[in-house]
Amino acid sequence: MISSDAFSYINVLDRTMDASWLRQTMIANNLANVDTPNYKRQDIEFKSVLERQMKTTAMQLGDGSINRVVKNMDTAKLNGTQYTDYANFSYRIDRNNVDVDTENVELASEQLNYQALTTATNAEFSRFDIVTKS
Repeated sequence: MISSDAFSYINVLDRTMDASWLRQTMIANNLANVDTPNYKRQDIEFKSVLERQMKTTAMQLGDGSINRVVKNMDTAKLNGTQYTDYANFSYRIDRNNVDVDTENVELASEQLNYQALTTATNAEFSRFDIVTKS
């Protein structure tokens, strides 16, 4: 993490990319265990954590300006919540609840999300590059 107001967006993007990478790893692990008896799929929830932190910061500031919210957000609190999905009951005899098709769709979606985050991070660094060359 970089300690400067100029890097606020990059710090938030960094934490978001970490959560996205972890989610991809967890989905790949689910796919690897598709034939493991009694295995329950695992996932991470990050989006709601980010939204809650942004709303909390906006309320504390009394201002909904995205720039001020991101600048003042405590990125140390941006940690995804890992969980085991017991609610997704299995109709399989081995009690494994991993569905290959669902996991593949989730993995593709998360890969696109990670690509978008990478593009956004590169754009932020490009802005710094433009400013430093001026």
